[in-house]
Parts: sequence; structure tokens; C-alpha cells
Amino acid sequence: MKATIFKATIEFADMDRNVYMDHSVTLARHPSETDERLLVRLLAFVLNAPADNDKGELVFAKDLWNIDEPCIWQKDLTGQVVHWMEVGRPDDKRLLRVSARSSAVSVYSYDSSTPIWWSGIASKMTRARNLTVWQIPSEQSEALARMAQRTMQLHVSVQDGAIWVSDEKQSVEVTPQKLYPA
Repeated sequence: MKATIFKATIEFADMDRNVYMDHSVTLARHPSETDERLLVRLLAFVLNAPADNDKGELVFAKDLWNIDEPCIWQKDLTGQVVHWMEVGRPDDKRLLRVSARSSAVSVYSYDSSTPIWWSGIASKMTRARNLTVWQIPSEQSEALARMAQRTMQLHVSVQDGAIWVSDEKQSVEVTPQKLYPA
């Protein structure tokens, strides 16, 4: 089966980091990927977009096609991984392995079983000093999933830790909770 192509035009205003930009991105949705994961992946990309590409460009990787790649990554101009991002619930061995070869590792988990997953691996993650784990409440990620269209026009604003994502029909507030470091 082939990937389904989605295109998104995003107007982004992050008042917390003073980052303002427009993005046009193309996403390939793996046949096993849900709309919910696709939109959380897009949100993770936007929230980590650098103000400039001086330290390398942020790009979607091929995590569902290639187990040696993350969901999203940023490599510096020498090819070293600056930021490795996962969406979902990666296992502890993978997180420890990639934290050793990347400057920063972020996880965006979005389903209702996130607390169970995290409680099972949290004690093993204390060695990963460069790890940040976020939980997006499942009702919010499900609301994001309803915005999925093959062609999307999205507006994303961040202020005081609150994230607003809107399209021409609806608006969703996303309030990620930081699980690690606490």
C-alpha cells in the first residue's frame, strides 16, 4: 500500500518563544497511521520549528518506514542529530539509545494509555538527561484529528503554554502536560 499525501499551510505565532512564520509542509501518511497521529506529528513539528535554520533544518523523517529514523528530526550542517522527536509511546531501549546520539530528544504521546506507558519506563529514563516527554490529552488529540484533510490551512498560536490550533471550521486548545523532566 502507498502513503497518502497531505499538504498543510500553517500560520504560526509562538509568543512564548517570539517565533512567527508561515510553513508549507507535505506529509506522507503511512497506511497504518491514523489522522490523530498525523495531526500530533504536525503539531510537534510546528512547536519545535526553529526561528531560523542556522543549526539545521527541521524535517519529517521516515519512522514508520525505517525503524532507524525518528518521526521528526533536526540535523546540524555536519549531519549530526540536534533534536530527535518521537510521536506515540516508544520503548525505553529506543529512547536511551537515541538520547546517547542526539543533543535533545522529545516525545509527544497522545492517547489515554500514556500514563500507564510512562509509569512503566519512567524509572529507566533518569539516565537520559536530554529527554523531554509531553502528554497531549486524548480528547484534544482526537479533536485535532477531526481537522485532518488532504489540504489544510491551519493557524497555530502559542501563548503562556496554551496552544490554539484552528482551521476555517473549528478551533482546538491543546495543553500538553510535561511528564519528564517533572
